[in-house]
Amino acid sequence: MANAGLQLLGFILAFLGWIGSIVSTALPQWRICSYAGDNIVTAQAIYEGLWMSCVSQSTGQIQCKVFDSLLNLSSTLQATRALMVIGILLGLVAIFVATVGMKCMKCLEDNEVQKMRMAVTGGVIFLISGLAILVATAWYGNRIVQEFYDPMTPVNARYEFGQALFTGWAAASLCLLGGALLCCSCPRKTTSYPTPRPYPKPAPSSGKDYV
Repeated sequence: MANAGLQLLGFILAFLGWIGSIVSTALPQWRICSYAGDNIVTAQAIYEGLWMSCVSQSTGQIQCKVFDSLLNLSSTLQATRALMVIGILLGLVAIFVATVGMKCMKCLEDNEVQKMRMAVTGGVIFLISGLAILVATAWYGNRIVQEFYDPMTPVNARYEFGQALFTGWAAASLCLLGGALLCCSCPRKTTSYPTPRPYPKPAPSSGKDYV
């Protein structure tokens, strides 16, 4: 019998990771303009996300421009978008599936094994969701590193990791950890032993001795 508290902890962690993935996808700070170089300009901060690029002035004014053309985007950005959306949708499915399998819910009370299997299925979907988010953020981060150390990239066009990227890594970790805890509620196989056959009782002696 799986621990209900451990199962609930896994669901909460995975749910927080799913919320974090939504926040990370919506935030525009996936990469921030780096000021590494001789000519440091601190009057404005330039940062980009999956859906828009923004410029923040030192006066506090922020101007954002949504990416107009989908086909004009880089393949890395398109793949990151797709993986993040897939991870969010899978997380939504995992929430509904895992909720049915939670011990604190009234669903499937008559079938305990099926209830545990639903919780495990939700945990597996959370794991796939976390992997999709992890691949998306790692791929995008690797692209930032490659462009930063590329000698052909101008100094004023180099970017560093933004807050949204760190949020995505944290969200992926929570989804993976929560999904793993939910998978721990997998029902163990019980070894069934054959029922021993009763030995035949000896016939009662009649008390007569035969020669």
